[in-house]
Amino acid sequence: MSRDEKIEQLKARMTAMRSEVHVVPKGDRNAPWTNQLKTILAEKGLKQMLYAPGTAVGDAVEAAWAAGDAGLPALKAYDAPVETFKETLFSMDAGITGTMGGIADTGALVLWPDEKEPRLMSLVPEVHIAVLDADHIHETFSEAMEKCDWAARMPTNALLISGPSKTADIELVLAFGVHGPKEMVVLILV
Repeated sequence: MSRDEKIEQLKARMTAMRSEVHVVPKGDRNAPWTNQLKTILAEKGLKQMLYAPGTAVGDAVEAAWAAGDAGLPALKAYDAPVETFKETLFSMDAGITGTMGGIADTGALVLWPDEKEPRLMSLVPEVHIAVLDADHIHETFSEAMEKCDWAARMPTNALLISGPSKTADIELVLAFGVHGPKEMVVLILV
């Protein structure tokens, strides 16, 4: 698949699972991808957003808010142990994370949580915003494992996310947003 075909397939598969997917230019200092993020957040009317300081996404968000944050959700850094951060964590409207990559074949994002960006950031807030570099979209799961050399550096926890939380009851009725994020917003940076 070409780069554009992988982007389109990932977008189509994630949209089918009720994710909101935006293909956004990475931009430069004058027009960064965070401008599109600001527009999306303003339209949603969110009040608070959790981010990870010291990460590429977190640093970009901090810089964007420093340039002007009128009408935007207040930023809250994930900067404390979960034991002392639970109340704050569960009060967040949104959480923004980076991604390790994407898988076009299945329409999934790959997240490798760590101490700076714990998995709770993508699992607890009602809206999960994920930022994906289009150059890190792989055709298949096995290609992602091979190209990212998982055999040599497997994380203790890897997440594959295809959309907002979903579950099915015993009658196989699919329900979205029951246990975890009710919304999934993906920014694919091209």
